[in-house]
Amino acid sequence: MSASGEPPRGALAANCKGPVFNAMGPDAELYGPSDGFPVPGVALARRRGNPWEPTYRVGAFSHLDDIYPTRQINRALTPWAFKCSPAEVSYQFRGRRFSLSDYMARKPVTGLLVCKDDRILFESYQYSRTDHDRFVSQSMVKSIMGILIGIAISEGAIQSIDDKAEAYVPGLEGTQYGGTPIRDLLRMSSGVDFGEDRDGGRDLNRLWSDMVLGSGPPFKKGTIRSIAQFNHRVAAPGTRYHYASIEPDVLGLVLHFAVNKSASDYLHDRVWQPIGAEADAKWLVDAEGFEVAHFGFNAVLRDYARLGRLLAHDGVWDGRQIIPSQWMIDASRRQFAAVGYKGQYICIDPTSKLVMVQTALDAPGADFNDEAWSLWAAIVEQHG
Repeated sequence: MSASGEPPRGALAANCKGPVFNAMGPDAELYGPSDGFPVPGVALARRRGNPWEPTYRVGAFSHLDDIYPTRQINRALTPWAFKCSPAEVSYQFRGRRFSLSDYMARKPVTGLLVCKDDRILFESYQYSRTDHDRFVSQSMVKSIMGILIGIAISEGAIQSIDDKAEAYVPGLEGTQYGGTPIRDLLRMSSGVDFGEDRDGGRDLNRLWSDMVLGSGPPFKKGTIRSIAQFNHRVAAPGTRYHYASIEPDVLGLVLHFAVNKSASDYLHDRVWQPIGAEADAKWLVDAEGFEVAHFGFNAVLRDYARLGRLLAHDGVWDGRQIIPSQWMIDASRRQFAAVGYKGQYICIDPTSKLVMVQTALDAPGADFNDEAWSLWAAIVEQHG
């Protein structure tokens, strides 16, 4: 980012006036404005954990690299520039009609960007966040890992989607996750018992403590053993969908050993550089230095939009096939979204080349966030 506070050269076309910024936002008093929307101290942040109490949420969601170790994905040498074509959207919700600005005023959204192909229609930030802030992906990073697996298969680093994880990851041989085909890990249908929400998130907390914090007693387990401890199969692979954040972490290990480099470096070389990312991204790493594939990727809003544009073009960027076309066809429907906890979305409509990126502090679960989907449907209807 430039020291002047301006967008980096090439980030926006010369005709763009730039985003709209708001120092406050809905229910701002909950999020610590009098303290400058503080970032929690490391000890407090690690003790409380995601999503953090509201006072610290703005700071934590936009400064995760101040709390946890991350690996940097360098921005492109030549940023690809968005053009601007400001536009309005009117959407209906519960019998009333609202605008994009109304949506921002109603929702604890830190950033909202709508683009159609190479043109930004709307870009706005709240709670003193700006286009320089890197926002945490939450679970949207799981989609990024899926993209990287597809690229690795197309390059032959991974021989087949039906290979088992143990074919690539030393230490997973003979374990239930090691014996699971990559296809079933991508679909979260491994059949291995992992209780994402059971007993207050016990299994997810255990994975986080052992793998990310490296604090599992009586000694540090390391990444592979932290995963391998979940070793009870309750269904045959591919027969039962069950949401489990551990399964992208298994894929992250497969990718690392298959391509012989970090996921961050692979993302930089295969995606971030080719799409002309304007800013460095940061990816949370665990206690052994492996990227955490279920949480902790951080990027500026326009780079999330660039990623969305790539997906809207079925993996093609300005004539170059970056993500295999068949992978895109197999992995997505004609309209789809990468979704993260607390209202993080990249919504994509390939037919119209429309993309909506939202980062937020709180939201209902994606299946229940009716107002966000009403807005997205109106965007597609009015600008598709």
